[in-house]
Amino acid sequence: MAGQSRKWMILVATIWIQAFTGTNFDFSEYSSSLKSHLNISQLQLNYLATASDMGKVFGWSSGLALMYLPLSLVLFIASSIGFIAYGLQWLAIKNLITLPYYLFFLLCLLSGCSICWFNTVCFVLCIRNFPVNRPLALSLTVSFNGVSAALYTLAANSIDPSSDALYLLLNALVPLLTSLAALVPILLQPPLDSLNRSPEASRRNSVIFLVLNFLAIFTGIYLLLFGSSTSDESTSRLYFGGAILFLISPLCIPGTIYARDWFHHAIHSSFRMEGSGFILVHVDDLELHKELLTRQNSTLSLSNGDGHGLLSENGSKYRSQSAKSSDVCCGKMFGQDQLAMLGEEHTAAVVVQRLDFWLYYVTYFCGGTIGLVYSNNLGQIAQSLGLSSSISTLVTLYSAFSFFGRLLSAVPDYIRNKFYFARTGWLAIGLVPTPVAFILLAVSDSAAALKTGTALIGLSSGFIFAAAVAVTSELFGPNSVSVNHNILITNIPIGSLLFGFLAALIYDENAYKIPGELMADTLVCMGRKCYFWTFVWWGGMSVLGLCSSVLLFLRTKHAYDRFERHRISAQLIVS
Repeated sequence: MAGQSRKWMILVATIWIQAFTGTNFDFSEYSSSLKSHLNISQLQLNYLATASDMGKVFGWSSGLALMYLPLSLVLFIASSIGFIAYGLQWLAIKNLITLPYYLFFLLCLLSGCSICWFNTVCFVLCIRNFPVNRPLALSLTVSFNGVSAALYTLAANSIDPSSDALYLLLNALVPLLTSLAALVPILLQPPLDSLNRSPEASRRNSVIFLVLNFLAIFTGIYLLLFGSSTSDESTSRLYFGGAILFLISPLCIPGTIYARDWFHHAIHSSFRMEGSGFILVHVDDLELHKELLTRQNSTLSLSNGDGHGLLSENGSKYRSQSAKSSDVCCGKMFGQDQLAMLGEEHTAAVVVQRLDFWLYYVTYFCGGTIGLVYSNNLGQIAQSLGLSSSISTLVTLYSAFSFFGRLLSAVPDYIRNKFYFARTGWLAIGLVPTPVAFILLAVSDSAAALKTGTALIGLSSGFIFAAAVAVTSELFGPNSVSVNHNILITNIPIGSLLFGFLAALIYDENAYKIPGELMADTLVCMGRKCYFWTFVWWGGMSVLGLCSSVLLFLRTKHAYDRFERHRISAQLIVS
């Protein structure tokens, strides 16, 4: 029981780490001050945002470090890198030291790398301590990364609302302090052999995760209502204290659930919870699925020798029909090199040769990455429309709805028994709000349109960010997810550079100096023309991403359907 309690302490510690280490999401809060201090163009500012995203290219280094160093030391190194990177930027923007532009670029690169190290630590903690409920643990903890901007906005408003540079200081200190607090449960994490992997434990854990998700929803609503409050500092401190209480409250949930379970077990020995359907694709189900398909492969190979035994009869018919119509473009698109089953391990060399991976890559590139670039430009977008005073509100709005989107990514796992749908199909549905938002932003320059568009983009990108880990695991194998997912997210720095370059180019073409302003030496663009064509281009790219996601769904739907049929058959055999 002690081991079971400690693993929930690990989960809470992981939530804290994720909640306070998404420091790249508050870039738009201080980007205007950074631009003014360095006296740079919008294009040069975009390169700094890109540098932060480029840090993800070096995410593999965290996995390499974990091969030789203890987890606690890797966490400490991540927090130290962030402390140095953001701390030096704060000293420079406060004119305490002088740094050239290229050093700011390198510091942004380091800060982005530290975020990737934090994420790797969190993924490893969830995978090690929740081997059975891994998808639920990952989706819940990753969700809290979306509230970082709202939490930092509350913290800054409670200290000094007029200082944009304060965000850099908070970005340096808070992750370091959070890491020190999280070290205690990490050092005391239970041994792997003490973790209960029984079906009863899985059902009990699923209930706890359901309660934690409801608590997370209340946290998101609270931050949405009070995260960008413009009240005085004392009131902001009260709101910030309430947010901290919400983050601490998950500590009470596991103890309450276990106490109730003990009470019912002591009084009603026959107490059981039947029919949990909380995992869309269970790890053990994947293994059973692969075993069934392997047996089927042997049988079909002996009977007809066609070499397609990993497919069911329907799948074989589908393949043969596709082969007969190989001269048809549509047939090639849907039939060529399709996944035989879910959970099959793919090496990096094999992954990059699959059409499904590149459809997935384009989906992420034109969906979640565009949302991230939009959040980086949110400060300049608001400023160009004369809404500089609403930047904190917009950042909080994006953060809160990104959080809700990440939580929504877990819904398929909870409704599987009542409504089963391929996760790649949910991914396509999750991308729909992005083109809708950009159409709205291009059509109207009103404050209401900006807030609505920001909420939709945050919701969509948050869903994609959280769902992507599970999709990568299911399509290309759970044991290879760390490598394959790092290959996938190489699209983030590429997209940040290309999409950001486009936005900066259009912005600078319409920018001019404003006489008598504090930023007179800096080119500033005002009006709808600053981002109109950017929204049009981004909207077109998001439509391309939506089309790619639909193709991915159509190509993988048969594998998900076959997996579900095998799962149901296995349950009937057991019962």
